[in-house]
Amino acid sequence: MMHARPTRPEFSYSLPFGAIVHHNGVQFSVFSRSATAMRLLIYEHVNDPDPVEVIEMDPKDHRFGDVWSVFLPGAKPGLLYHFQADGPYNPDRGHRFDGRARLIDPYAKALAGDFLPAVDGVIRPPKCVVIDDAFDWQGDVHPRIPLSETIIYELHVKGFTHSPTSKVRFPGTYLGLIEKIPYLQSLGITAVELMPVFEFPIRDCLGQIPPRPNYWGYDPMAFFSPHRGYAVSDEPGAQVREFKTLVRALHQAGIEVILDVVFNHTCEGNELGPTLSFKGLENRVYYMLSNGGRYYRNYSGCGNTLNGNHPIVREMIFHCLRYWVHNYHVDGFRFDLASILSRDRNGNLVPNPPLLEAIAEDPLLADTKIIAEAWDAAGAYQVGTFASFRWPDAIVGPRWAEWNGRYRDDVRRFWRGDPDTVGLLATRISGSSDLYQPGGRRPYHSINFVTSHDGFTLNDLVSYSRKHNEANGEDNRDGENNNFSHNYGVEGPTRKPSIEAVRYRQIRNFLATLLLSQGVPMILAGDECRRTQKGNNNAYCQDNEISWFDWSLVKKNQALVRFAQGLIAFRRREPTVRQKNFLTGLPRKPGGLPDVMWFSPDGRPMEWPGNLHSLVCFLCAVPPTPNEPGPFHHLLMFFHAASEPGTFVLPQPVAHLPWRLFINTSAEPPDDIYPELDGPPFPQEGYLSLESRSFACYVAKDLS
Repeated sequence: MMHARPTRPEFSYSLPFGAIVHHNGVQFSVFSRSATAMRLLIYEHVNDPDPVEVIEMDPKDHRFGDVWSVFLPGAKPGLLYHFQADGPYNPDRGHRFDGRARLIDPYAKALAGDFLPAVDGVIRPPKCVVIDDAFDWQGDVHPRIPLSETIIYELHVKGFTHSPTSKVRFPGTYLGLIEKIPYLQSLGITAVELMPVFEFPIRDCLGQIPPRPNYWGYDPMAFFSPHRGYAVSDEPGAQVREFKTLVRALHQAGIEVILDVVFNHTCEGNELGPTLSFKGLENRVYYMLSNGGRYYRNYSGCGNTLNGNHPIVREMIFHCLRYWVHNYHVDGFRFDLASILSRDRNGNLVPNPPLLEAIAEDPLLADTKIIAEAWDAAGAYQVGTFASFRWPDAIVGPRWAEWNGRYRDDVRRFWRGDPDTVGLLATRISGSSDLYQPGGRRPYHSINFVTSHDGFTLNDLVSYSRKHNEANGEDNRDGENNNFSHNYGVEGPTRKPSIEAVRYRQIRNFLATLLLSQGVPMILAGDECRRTQKGNNNAYCQDNEISWFDWSLVKKNQALVRFAQGLIAFRRREPTVRQKNFLTGLPRKPGGLPDVMWFSPDGRPMEWPGNLHSLVCFLCAVPPTPNEPGPFHHLLMFFHAASEPGTFVLPQPVAHLPWRLFINTSAEPPDDIYPELDGPPFPQEGYLSLESRSFACYVAKDLS
């Protein structure tokens, strides 16, 4: 029998709710257990204040259990709609139905327009758009880069290209980001982590431009919809096509896409906030409530908390993740304030949250990277323990990776020169085994970072000793006060060569530490070219030059960009610095060198805990494998955070190896890095002199 030649399937995930397109019309389905009536509002134009048609759903014909559903023959993609529900208004019991409210479909695949003026007291949110998921992916598939080989670059879609200095055709958009893919390729990163692209409000609910705009986007309005504000076209639903185009282009360049997702709250706020969607459909299900239901539990710090471990909400999140993976080809997720997802319906932290286990075990998400910000705004801090429960018969190892906040703080403190941090540094650059090994996880479950969107940029970390958030209009009360930063003599910009030299060394020290540590590095966009926010460490509302990427800095600081490129390239080809198992201090083979050794500046074995500001680390080259034939390199790293110059003796156990200089942040560019690993040999006298606050790394090819 002859069979057709098999081809790669164009897999698409179908949603059970929302606007479902059929060949002869559209079916609209929405969950509401307590509604007494449901209406579908149809609009002709985006800026229409009122619907052109109202379709009543008869409970006898259009209610199936707790699902309301109606089929609209002849309807097509592009149709604009809202839901509207009648039901009890009894806040003391958690009900907040409002029969006049126009409600965003929780499963809406796109929104169009903006909030319109509420001259009659009726809030008119952006309209939902019926979307056809069809798209020409041109054979695109997930790159499936192993997590251990991943290098993440965190960026804001709009801010990356909105500055006139970007000189792109479509600034501040998905398509504008495509124009900068060659730059991303030149850096060598393997994944972009996009700050929120779920729909969020641009104007306030009365249609006014808010005094502090929502720039970051951590205020979700529709979980299944790409943000319309990043689209070039204002055609309803155009953002769907443009975002898919971006993902396809990034994949063609070998770059994965990780989304920063916010499943901890919505933009509806607390009991004083507007009714836009979830409140008007089933408030008691979608949110964690207190005091019988009148008030909202606020573990997010944003007014409400999504009830993630309720079966209905859990199902919605599940569908959402699958939809973004299989309909948008997204490669991973970073879960904002993920500890909230560890809370039960009463807000208690539970050891094995159903939602987190389900995400980790879902077969349709098995290739998807899942990363937790393992804390929340109510005091939960689960770094090292997030979703670490495993059933005794588990076949697949733990999947959840974490933003390692301990790495950030300990590395900052060491390079600032804080006492008693040498041991902490050693633990962090080795993969944080104290955090991840007890739960059966690996070094690559640690997402290492020194800076992120939430806090100082790397330039500002070494230029400011305190935050400067006055531009946010909150009297500098907002933002983190404990930044472990230092200005080295002058607060902010300076022309003093001595201070500038220290700052430049420190920036390179941080980059080298990050990119040579075991674990997965994450770089904040612009740190490789000294992007500054002028000391603002909470630029959530700064949709301006404070936050935008200044592309003139790439040329101005080309030597630093080259430094970062060289480090990234080395990491990608050198598995010694991205090992899949924790270091043991033992040889891998009889008579061989230990996989790691620690030394004091005098060349002797380190006596822990060590009260110095200096450390020497030897990493033994990993053996070749069929996938990575080698040969690879031994590393000898010198960390010197003291405020005075230091001298380091070449440790005798490794003195016989053919060391060549790779990095020396004491040196001026271009001699601060030798990307081809062809730097000068270790000084013949057997000791190395370093400037204050410096880092050096020598490499030796493994010839065994």
